[in-house]
Amino acid sequence: MTSKSETSKRETPERETSKSQASERVNPLKRLRGWPLTFLLAGITGLSIAPFYWLVVASTRKDTEVFDWPPKLLPGGSLGENLSHLEQKIGLLRVVGNSLLVAGVQTLGALVVALLAGYAFAKFRFRGRTLLFALLFSTLVVPEQVTLVPLFKMMTNFGLLDTYQALILPGLCVPFAIFLMRQSLSSLPDELLDAARVDGAGEFRVLFSVVVPVMRPVLAALSIFLFLGSWNQFVWPLIALRSPAMHTLPVALATLHGNKSNTDYGAILSGTALSTLPMMVLFLVLQRQFISGLLAGATKG
Repeated sequence: MTSKSETSKRETPERETSKSQASERVNPLKRLRGWPLTFLLAGITGLSIAPFYWLVVASTRKDTEVFDWPPKLLPGGSLGENLSHLEQKIGLLRVVGNSLLVAGVQTLGALVVALLAGYAFAKFRFRGRTLLFALLFSTLVVPEQVTLVPLFKMMTNFGLLDTYQALILPGLCVPFAIFLMRQSLSSLPDELLDAARVDGAGEFRVLFSVVVPVMRPVLAALSIFLFLGSWNQFVWPLIALRSPAMHTLPVALATLHGNKSNTDYGAILSGTALSTLPMMVLFLVLQRQFISGLLAGATKG
């Protein structure tokens, strides 16, 4: 006679097989429960992408085809013609170069200032540190429009109107960037910095050899936000610039607007679509670091 234990061993695989078959029968039902959410998210994604898709399609159409109804949803063949019109009217290559120069230099300078200031606030103990940081933090609630008149008067007194310096200098100190760097650097262990100092490294060596590699994801995420803000800036360049040769892309595109009868919407939409290209390239290059920086910021207390 076989023992009960041997019988149970023989029955166990059969029970496991029956359980797996039952789970396979239930799994399709569980999958069906997620379909409504999938369709909902797909619909929201489609609604979010639709305006940008129409912008790209309209940028390849002639001015007379932009307002056709029903709208044409396939790209046309007038993109080159629209860009040629932009070059003739506003000097497309020149204004794009101006925007890239201003946004690039301002982003790099703002990152350096934010890194140095954030490092000082997070890792150094000096008199008045809390008060200075509180004053800096309080500037976040001040609207940008409030500072336009004092800023214009300052640039006038310095003789910097209608220059690149007038566009770059005001954006070098970004309180939000300093605040973000200070919060990120506060979680960096002091023992790591002390070990580098014991090995004979100076403060700048510690900063650029130890701190910067660790903060690379945060710097990448911050650089995207800073570049986006500088690239899309419109009000201050419109006030500070006088000559068309100094115009940035948003200001130059604004000069094309007039009456509906003499406004080339195809060219304007082509320039608008072109203005999104640098941001897309920057995000694709820094995508991995950008996501890591956002996750790091979300998990730090």
